[in-house]
Amino acid sequence: MAHILVVDDESSIRKTLKDILEFEKHSVELASNGQEALDFLSDEEFDAVLLDIKMPGMDGLEVLEKMMQVKDVPVIMISGHGTIETAVEAIKKGAYDFIVKPPDLNRLLITVRNALDKSDLVTQTRQLKKVVDKKYEIVGESDKIVALKNMIERVAPSSARVLIEGENGTGKELVARQIHLQSMRAKSPFIEVNCAAIPSELIESQLFGHEKGSFTSAVRQRKGDFELAHGGTLFLDEIGDMSLSAQAKVLRALQENKIIRVGGEKDIHVDVRVIAATNKDL
Repeated sequence: MAHILVVDDESSIRKTLKDILEFEKHSVELASNGQEALDFLSDEEFDAVLLDIKMPGMDGLEVLEKMMQVKDVPVIMISGHGTIETAVEAIKKGAYDFIVKPPDLNRLLITVRNALDKSDLVTQTRQLKKVVDKKYEIVGESDKIVALKNMIERVAPSSARVLIEGENGTGKELVARQIHLQSMRAKSPFIEVNCAAIPSELIESQLFGHEKGSFTSAVRQRKGDFELAHGGTLFLDEIGDMSLSAQAKVLRALQENKIIRVGGEKDIHVDVRVIAATNKDL
């Protein structure tokens, strides 16, 4: 059973949708305008929302935008005056789907079921992220651990590149992951590269990717870790073991925010925060 919010200024439509959804064993709340819907969302958790577009006061598209800012919930737009342009605009603003009034029963139920499947997936992903975040939690309350946590809190929100020094086994990766998780890039990729484990002749392909045919085993085009980490964080572990040639190209990528794949000629823009770690005195 799912908890669904129906938003429509027509009482007959609200009642019809409520009867249909309750017959499917869902619990339903009704709102007659946009502000009432937003009030419901601030007080309760919903698995899906059915939202009319044409309403007095705040219209459905405006309500949709506000919903997307505060909740990660699938919103199905409904309208008796639907056009392709309106549907496209709704989808661009974050709507899950768009159906016309009066809704076809089968189309309505299939759309709601698909939206609920998405809602379940979002919930599972959120729960999994909590488990992953817990795995990389830094545990301890000693003066040094507290000082380390405070430093991470100061550094994480910035865009500064970070070099973490320490012996093997001292938790450099944990620090790197915490910086990522507490940064504005937390929802974007965290890509880890163990520079010590990659042969020097392959490190550039690993980092920057390669074009098909650029060397003997390059049977297809491949994106490098800089591209895969776009928008997120690239963690270069044991950077002291990277060749000077590769380090020079990494420096160029950091300075110019662009890379060139091995065997390629085109500059590729990348937005990456680099965190490096080493057990050497650089």
